[in-house]
Amino acid sequence: MCVFDLHGIKPTDLLNLLLTKTIFNMAYKGAETYIAKSDRELHITPKMANRHGLIAGATGTGKTVTLQVLAESFSLQGVPVFMTDIKGDLSGVSKSGIPGQRILDRVNKLGLDGYANRGFPVCFWDVFGEQGHPMRTTISEMGPLLLSRLLNLNDTQEGVLNLVFKIADDNDLLVLDLKDLTSLLEYVGNNRDQFTVSYGNISAASIGAIQRNLLVLEQQGAEHFFGEPAFDINDMLQTDAEGKGVLNILAADKLMQSPRIYSTFLLWLLSELFEELPEAGDLEKPKLVFFFDEAHLLFNEAPKILQDKIEQVVRLIRSKGVGVYFVSQNPLDIPDSVLGQLGNRVQHALRAFTPRDQKAVKAAATTFRVNPKVDVEAAITELGVGEALVSFLDEKGIPMMVERALILPPCAQIGPITPEEREQIIKKSDVYGVYEKVLDRESAFEILHQRVAEANKLKQEEEAQAAAAKEKLRNAKEEAALARAEAAKERAERAARRNSGGDLLSELTKQAGRSVTRTMGSEIGRQLVRGILGSIFGGSRRK
Repeated sequence: MCVFDLHGIKPTDLLNLLLTKTIFNMAYKGAETYIAKSDRELHITPKMANRHGLIAGATGTGKTVTLQVLAESFSLQGVPVFMTDIKGDLSGVSKSGIPGQRILDRVNKLGLDGYANRGFPVCFWDVFGEQGHPMRTTISEMGPLLLSRLLNLNDTQEGVLNLVFKIADDNDLLVLDLKDLTSLLEYVGNNRDQFTVSYGNISAASIGAIQRNLLVLEQQGAEHFFGEPAFDINDMLQTDAEGKGVLNILAADKLMQSPRIYSTFLLWLLSELFEELPEAGDLEKPKLVFFFDEAHLLFNEAPKILQDKIEQVVRLIRSKGVGVYFVSQNPLDIPDSVLGQLGNRVQHALRAFTPRDQKAVKAAATTFRVNPKVDVEAAITELGVGEALVSFLDEKGIPMMVERALILPPCAQIGPITPEEREQIIKKSDVYGVYEKVLDRESAFEILHQRVAEANKLKQEEEAQAAAAKEKLRNAKEEAALARAEAAKERAERAARRNSGGDLLSELTKQAGRSVTRTMGSEIGRQLVRGILGSIFGGSRRK
């Protein structure tokens, strides 16, 4: 929190303070950890800030302002912060605020002499690339567990998805974006019989279900989230020239329209921090503080294996120097296994209108270290806007007794900045141009399409060869048939010639026979006639 007193400091001295971080920290020692005030100042202990925390309370009780105050505090300590901007209000932290009457009243009530407004270094991010630098990851980096949650798969379908990832790894197929995964699923589905022998049963129904859910995910805009260049978590761990931690703000107003994508994305980011950051041990202050707003979305309908994963990350990420602060309307939204690890707590008012609300009040009251001066259960329902029950860990990690306190006003503007101001900040960012252009290198989509094209080409060549062989065989058969027909015709003609020659001879023979017969018959006839006539007329003529 910014509570500075610069009266009486010469300009040259002020310049030295700004240039010398050690003197800067000495001049404002303690101011950066000042969060709230009851009858005494309540400070968050930097060394214990990575023991995680909780900001809870009903809508309109001041959770967002508390988040902003804590973020400003960590920035002044030189700790980078990541937070989601669901309502678009947090962008104002980049700009010095103009105190309204309510802020001035709070300043006077708390006796904040020397209160000054100022802006903080900010880096805007946006999965869709509209209100900040694009924030992407690859399908492979997200992995089958988180992707199964994103796709809302059952156990059988999740098992098939794990096999698909295994097949991709064994075949050196990079799965970077949704089109890669779509191509891979199609490839596995078309070759199920081949993969079943080595990897186990892969049902067509499960492949189809994953493909349908993938289509739904794509229609929700998830194609913006997957691809390259993938987000480098080191770009979140930045400080400015004065040593203040950069506030990384993710525009989440549009992302919240798909709650499952929102919660899975933040869980992936936490997992990446856990996997990538080295062990740090006990640090004097965190490397990063991560605010998880609308935390109930993380645990809604989460299967047991995923809840175990969340609990593991929250429990172990502390050793990486990261503090996780959940922001939720109701403490009951957080599983007990996770809630028990949240040492720094700010509880705003809860409403006790329903049995569940009343249960939440009792549950919240029992999580604080008892203070004889405070009736916690009654106070939770009586707190005003900006008022909270506060308990931080002390230097030894022991929870302080709960205090009913007023949260300090933020130094920066409350509420959003203009789109033009946001655009200027984006273009002046050190990472501007790094993520804006999408990369599409050769991956599963291109490789599998090339394989399909080669297979189709080979198939076409084989079909062409088969067609040519078939045509050749058909031509050979036709030629053989023609040859047989010619041979048959020739035999028929020879037979016809032979048959026609015998008939002529027979006819000539018959005709000759008839001629001889006629000749012989005529001669004998004439002789008989002459003999008969001679005898009748008196003898014959003698020589």
